[in-house]
Amino acid sequence: GITGSEQVEVDVLGRPVRSLSLTPPIAGNNVELTLDFPLQQIAEVAMADNNGAIVAMDPTNGEILALVSMPGFEPGLFIDGINSTLWNELNTSPNKPLLNRALRGAYPPGSTLKPYLALGALESGKRHAADAINDPGYYVLPGTTFTFRDDKKGGHGRVDMLKAVVESCDTYFYTLAFDTDIDDTARFLAPFGFGQRTGIDIDGEVMGVLPSRAWKRERFSGSAYREDHRRWYKGDSISAGIGQGYNSFTPLQLVQAVSAIATGGAVYRPHLLKRVIESSTGFPTETKPELVRQINLKPENIQFIRQAMTQVNQYGTAARSFWGASYKSAGKTGTAQVFSLKGEKYEQGKLDKRLHDHALYIAYAPVEDPKIAVAIIVENGGFGARAAAPIARIMFDYYLLHKEPEQKQPLPPKTEVDWEE
Repeated sequence: GITGSEQVEVDVLGRPVRSLSLTPPIAGNNVELTLDFPLQQIAEVAMADNNGAIVAMDPTNGEILALVSMPGFEPGLFIDGINSTLWNELNTSPNKPLLNRALRGAYPPGSTLKPYLALGALESGKRHAADAINDPGYYVLPGTTFTFRDDKKGGHGRVDMLKAVVESCDTYFYTLAFDTDIDDTARFLAPFGFGQRTGIDIDGEVMGVLPSRAWKRERFSGSAYREDHRRWYKGDSISAGIGQGYNSFTPLQLVQAVSAIATGGAVYRPHLLKRVIESSTGFPTETKPELVRQINLKPENIQFIRQAMTQVNQYGTAARSFWGASYKSAGKTGTAQVFSLKGEKYEQGKLDKRLHDHALYIAYAPVEDPKIAVAIIVENGGFGARAAAPIARIMFDYYLLHKEPEQKQPLPPKTEVDWEE
């Protein structure tokens, strides 16, 4: 729009005498966003006092339905110029309220990466769905004494690919990572959007890290590093094989990637602008969905991964959160390590809150006709099944059923399902 103005003649005391000229303001065009405002509010409330981010998207067209970064701040403070005290509080807070975590928070994806690694193994022929291992509860890197713990003490027993995804068996993915070249993994994951900007129509998103040999050589190319720092090791692959190590992605990248699972390989560019409405005529200019790419996947492989992610919510690590739901959903929990345990056992109760694991969850629903996909990270929230998946249930219930959040969700009876990860 254009700002209006008026020239006024005044007397010596500054009192208006007469108007000399008047230029009326011209209204600008109206902007309509894709956000579902009640869903946005529900997501913010569900995060409670946790730090983290939530991104919800329509997987069929890239429309952003909710975009949450917590903690937030009051943007009105900046309208007339923020005072130095408030600015210092915002700028130096350890909770980083000025950081848009949805776009600029890069986190290890943890086990949320496992469905893509499994899909890559099927596509390459490295594994068949029926191939199974015996999981004793740990994995020893061949030729070394390095031992990598499984997520479940005592192991998962006999594990095929379906069980590995549903129960989130680390040992299965350690063995897969050892047998797969990291550059092949990077080439398969890249089309899903991992480690690259999505191109969303607001500024500020970061690329994250999709590790490869070339990436590591570039990352440690400075004179402060030796040649052995730049070399890729099998141990690097083992950590990357459970979504740890150098892997680092934004919640926006995670929601784009899980949407690609929901659509069978269609990757849409996320966008917040729904339409621009011309102020003088009321004529709307719609934002058209942009299909970035179609990933060529074998139908039987993508269907298998969808089935596995559906069973995660029915019988696996997220089953407790989706108990009693009247719709089918598919998802994957994740728990990302914040600091190196150096071989020690993780005991959350003995650690400072900021050293607790991050909780992650990706999902879409309904399975038969996906309308919403989410990526959720609760910083230092612990298990993804406990801290992140329940938020998705609240959002799905509202968006699909128009059901308002309840004060207390009923819990299912205890079963032998391993709820934790």
